[in-house]
Amino acid sequence: MTTANPAAAFTADTTYRPGKVRNRVLWTLQIVLGLFFIIASGGPKLVIPNTLMENAPANLTIPFGLLIFIGVAEVAGGIGLLVPRLSALAAAGLSIVTVLAAATQAFLAGQPAMALFPLALAAIFAWIAYERRATVADLRDSLSR
Repeated sequence: MTTANPAAAFTADTTYRPGKVRNRVLWTLQIVLGLFFIIASGGPKLVIPNTLMENAPANLTIPFGLLIFIGVAEVAGGIGLLVPRLSALAAAGLSIVTVLAAATQAFLAGQPAMALFPLALAAIFAWIAYERRATVADLRDSLSR
């Protein structure tokens, strides 16, 4: 009977790097989605939060501080997608943010059809985080020096 070495499996798994074509697809998605979250999603929450609060539907009111926090998280995630060592963690964080946005649309706003776009983004971010998982080990190694 053989015993598996879990540490060896973890080490082999974290050194995975995507191929050339997949890497280009990932970078294209990361750049487009990063700019989207910086300019179109998180940016307005930080630049014009009062206007967004005034134009929000009556059944979807959130506290001003939470709106600012979401904006900061989205802008930070967008910037993180553009930084190679932070891309996996940023994608994982944005995946969580978009799942929460989908839940807000489905349950608080009462518009479950509007939850499809954030869920699609969550799946894309989860894939990016999975493909860029080696960057987490690189970041850990650089911080432990």
